[in-house]
Amino acid sequence: MTMIPIAPIQLSNLRSRLRVFDSPGMTDSKYFTTTKKGEIFELKSELNNDKKEKKKEAVKKVIASMTVGKDVSALFPDVVNCMQTDNLELKKLVYLYLMNYAKSQPDMAIMAVNTFVKDCEDTNPLIRALAVRTMGCIRVDKITEYLCEPLRKCLKDEDPYVRKTAAVCVAKLYDISSSMNVSPFQVEDQGFLDQLKDLLSDSNPMVVANAVAALSEINEASASGQPLVEMNSATINKLLTALNECTEWGQVFILDSLANYTPKDEREAQSICERITPRLAHA
Repeated sequence: MTMIPIAPIQLSNLRSRLRVFDSPGMTDSKYFTTTKKGEIFELKSELNNDKKEKKKEAVKKVIASMTVGKDVSALFPDVVNCMQTDNLELKKLVYLYLMNYAKSQPDMAIMAVNTFVKDCEDTNPLIRALAVRTMGCIRVDKITEYLCEPLRKCLKDEDPYVRKTAAVCVAKLYDISSSMNVSPFQVEDQGFLDQLKDLLSDSNPMVVANAVAALSEINEASASGQPLVEMNSATINKLLTALNECTEWGQVFILDSLANYTPKDEREAQSICERITPRLAHA
């Protein structure tokens, strides 16, 4: 069975995540030991154990095996059953497993849809963001079909972290649709482009930056080559306001968008230069 390779930096991050669950004085080496005969059956039993701690340990072992190239795809349904937990770190590991194996197990991946949709409405904004981000990373058409409604809600979420995550997810949806037998125009037909444009007026600078980044990526991938956002004085002012408060990553996308704007007169050009000069001085 074809497996998706895990990059070294991902392996390092996974090892760090596994340590979150360890007791003081313990290391994560026990999760990376040589495979024993019948280990899959043992893991299957542990994943279905009624005790939460047993399940937690089993998921860590599964992820550890996955990161060193062992095929643990046979445990897909058992790992999916572990999705229903309020433990954020455990849920992250389960979602990571799903992202790795969903493409090779598309028919079984649909089992996770209900939990994804439910998590997109969880009371914890971190879980809502995690769910919509993960759905946007799974290149399975059956999952993508169910992404639209949760994504639409997350773009209007009360929490800025969820909104900024959802903004990037729109660009991912466009990319996925373009590479699959799904029309990329569904992003526009579903009203996602209009929602991204609305986020340019968001009160949170990171939401604005992510909306700009998503629109830029979609515009680059678009066959039309026509700008998705009409740059005018009002839009420019919104971007300049967000520029001073967002991260360096966000500033790059905003500055790139500003570079495509032609000021209406010398006074406006001078005003823009005065506001972006401090950012360029720190570059």
